[in-house]
Amino acid sequence: MRLRKETDEMQEEEVLLVAQVSDALAHPARVQIFRYIYAANRNRTAVCNKDVVEAFSYSQATISQHIKKLVQADLVQVRKDDRYSYYYVNIGMLGKYLTAVKKFE
Repeated sequence: MRLRKETDEMQEEEVLLVAQVSDALAHPARVQIFRYIYAANRNRTAVCNKDVVEAFSYSQATISQHIKKLVQADLVQVRKDDRYSYYYVNIGMLGKYLTAVKKFE
């Protein structure tokens, strides 16, 4: 008798995705920054580094380091416009992450 493979089993790619995104969201400041960008994007408001610095009590360098980690995890995408960088939440990556995390049940 042959047992069927679970269709909900996590693939190696999903395991790596969960690890990478979870690492990016492991710091409370990054969660707050991500939520700030997400909320602004939902209201169709562009977010640049200056906006994030004004919204939080962190230095510009600290904000940049946290955003860099979010960008590396592909949770946030950057669009450069002249000398400004605008940040957007990558809804596709967020969806993939949530789908993979649901497989823990």
